[in-house]
Amino acid sequence: MNRQAKGKTPRRPPRNPPSSQKDPVGVYCRVRPLGVGDEECCIEVISNTTIQLHAPEGFKTNRNGEYKETQYSFKKVFGVSVSQMELFEHVAKPLVDDLIHGKNGLLFTYGVTGSGKTFTMTGSPGQGGLLPRSLDMIFNTIGPYQTKRYVFKTDDKNGMEIQNEVDALLERQRRENNLPAPKTTSSRQKLDPEIADMIKPEEAYKTDGVDEDSSYSVFVSYIEIYNNYIYDLLEETQEDVIKPKPPQSKILREDQNHNMYVAGCMEVEVKSAEETFQVFWRGQKKRKVANTRLNRESSRSHSVFIIKLAQAPLDADGDNILQDKNQVTVSQLCLVDLAGSERTGRTGAEGTRIREAGNINQSLLNLRTCIEILRENQMCGTNRMVPYRDSKVTHLFKNYFDGEGKVRMVVNVNPKADDYEETLLVMRFAEMTQEVEVARPADRPICGFTPGRRHRNQAFKDELSRKLEERGGPIDRDLPSVINHLVFSLPPLPSSEVTDPHDDITLPRLIEALQNRHRIRQMMIEEYNKAAFMMKSTLQNMDSNLISKDNFIHEQNGRLVEKDKVIQSNKAEIERLEKKNKMLELKIDILQKTTKTYEGDKRSLQQELETREQRLQRELSEKRRMEQRLHGVVSDTQHKWEKECERRVNAKQLEMQNKLWVKDEKLKQLKAIVTEGKTPGRPDPPPRQTQPHPQRPSRDERLPAKRSASPSPIPTTTPVRPLHRRSRSAGGEKWVDHKPASSLDLGTVLQPVIPNAIQVSTPSEKALSKCDRYVLTHQEVASDGEIKTKLIKGEVLKTRGGGQSVQFTDIETLKQELTTVPGRKRKSSEGTPANSNRTDGAWTDVETRCAVAMEMRAGSNMGPGLEHLGVTKRRKP
Repeated sequence: MNRQAKGKTPRRPPRNPPSSQKDPVGVYCRVRPLGVGDEECCIEVISNTTIQLHAPEGFKTNRNGEYKETQYSFKKVFGVSVSQMELFEHVAKPLVDDLIHGKNGLLFTYGVTGSGKTFTMTGSPGQGGLLPRSLDMIFNTIGPYQTKRYVFKTDDKNGMEIQNEVDALLERQRRENNLPAPKTTSSRQKLDPEIADMIKPEEAYKTDGVDEDSSYSVFVSYIEIYNNYIYDLLEETQEDVIKPKPPQSKILREDQNHNMYVAGCMEVEVKSAEETFQVFWRGQKKRKVANTRLNRESSRSHSVFIIKLAQAPLDADGDNILQDKNQVTVSQLCLVDLAGSERTGRTGAEGTRIREAGNINQSLLNLRTCIEILRENQMCGTNRMVPYRDSKVTHLFKNYFDGEGKVRMVVNVNPKADDYEETLLVMRFAEMTQEVEVARPADRPICGFTPGRRHRNQAFKDELSRKLEERGGPIDRDLPSVINHLVFSLPPLPSSEVTDPHDDITLPRLIEALQNRHRIRQMMIEEYNKAAFMMKSTLQNMDSNLISKDNFIHEQNGRLVEKDKVIQSNKAEIERLEKKNKMLELKIDILQKTTKTYEGDKRSLQQELETREQRLQRELSEKRRMEQRLHGVVSDTQHKWEKECERRVNAKQLEMQNKLWVKDEKLKQLKAIVTEGKTPGRPDPPPRQTQPHPQRPSRDERLPAKRSASPSPIPTTTPVRPLHRRSRSAGGEKWVDHKPASSLDLGTVLQPVIPNAIQVSTPSEKALSKCDRYVLTHQEVASDGEIKTKLIKGEVLKTRGGGQSVQFTDIETLKQELTTVPGRKRKSSEGTPANSNRTDGAWTDVETRCAVAMEMRAGSNMGPGLEHLGVTKRRKP
């Protein structure tokens, strides 16, 4: 027994193919017919590549009356009248061709629940879907070139082992005797009625250009992804009625070629399309489905049907499979029926159905996320990590998006108005998916043997049968029959019975007959060798002719390939230019709309500007008229008040002159009384020696060079003749005496003296914390040019934060005035013009001046404020 050979599964293309070796994901759209109860349609097929979505009436109301029509383009759009055969021809047939030529493929259906995904994939009797038509095309192509069972054998690591025919025969006997598997039949009469007659004979397809010098074998597996767990639908489990066991979930693994596969998944070798579909239907009955408000048989899981095709070339004689593991190629086609996205509010799901819907929507969301990140990485040049591992669906098919094969998607849509919002999301995802590019898989390497080996071997066998038929031999190709015919064609042997020991006739006659048969045998051998030599030369001539023709065909094919490349490049350039033209037209439309909008805005702004200019002119003219009117009113009012003020001043002067005359008369009477009351014998006191008064410096000399550096208090009104009031600092309170570093000594008799005080030049928190009261000494120049000293007093209060604050309560002012006339009482009889303007100091005497008092009120609205009250003291009678 020969050692088993193990093949690679599948061959990986280069990891970084050039940009010209990338193809976009093919996205197709299929529109389902409207149901019986549906009236409003929201989808319109515009062309074979474009559809348009109309917002239904209810949707417009919910969106504030906005109405927007959107168009989406696909590689091809299939309307409601398109048959299953036409859909297969455009979508799945190229993937089956690639499968037979050793390339991988992925096809999945996507859409909302109830949009026809399962019908597109599976179909119905008489209207077979993509899956049964793909199986029929595969077996129509490789039917004559299939191997016997168990020549190819799968292992547990996503690999493929190859055995010779003897080992395969022993394997079949062992399986049939010890491990009986459930038998499947290829007879159409014994098929399930639900899957019978899926495809009509006239609708059969076959791939051209199949490699006849290879042998093929098909393996299928069927899994479902339910709640993000993988289950094998073909796994045979022993049913226990009393205590049934739940199915065991499978895990994903990575083989030595970095391809993802389901570990422990059962792979069944099939030999016909009917047998394959019977296996598929056996697993389909185990799939999770449920009845919802939107779909009577809603798929609750994602199903994946994997078709694996193993092929190996024949040896140089074209009779047996080449036992070389490096020449075994395995390609696979994955047909995925994704569960539909749904909203639990519309489906009426409860309990387990809500959990199923959540897992379905989450896996579809992760698929959209992976597609979006792939698109961003390819268009923006970023290198973000694609989260394939977040979902079993994306993790299983990550190799396809990395360049392991073609990827195609059929988007199923339901045109009824209730599915408009979900359909809108599906359209956006499909539009984004078309922009993702997948690396083109590499071609299968050539084994190096002369092509046409199987055909030459078959021709040799046919020629050998023909020669035997010409010689009268049996046409049957069974070797024992041929040998018996050759034996009977020789001369018969004479009787070899010897009755007498001295018989000299029988033995010589037998020897002569044997020699004759030997001579005839030698002649036959020579004739056979001649015929074989002639046949060999004929075959060599035919082989050389065939090789020359093959070379010519290969050369022509090379030229055709070059022409095809030129055509493809031209088509690609045309498509690129068409896309660019569409984009430019779209930009032009947008710019035209923008220009129209800007022109309308410009006109409206110009109109508004003109309106505002007119309004401004009217306002300016109104303002000028108002100014002129107000100017006249102000002039009249000013003139009137000037006359009134002059009248009041004259009246006041007259009143004051009268008062002065009355006072002078009273003083004269008082003086006469005092003079008459003197004793005549009393000597007069000696005259007082008057010392010369020191000359007081003039006001200009007493002005300081600079103002005091002490902080200026809040501006207050200073009384004209303030009366000094005794400070309240004589109590037992402790003061902070804040004096500036430099102050001017005025030489006044009254000086502020504050007992129990802490003198500081700059107040500090420590000094304030020890005292209850605060006084600030401030010097400034009064309005008459004299320097006055202000004592600003306040209370020290504690704050909530532990500090101190000062609240000012009142102000004391110390001021010195210079007199310009002798300090005698001036009589009103002295020469003073009656109508001259007099100030208070010119017409008041000492008694009147002393009658002016100052009152300080703490806590007034003006802060430390002053209020002057001129009160005339009453004279005693």
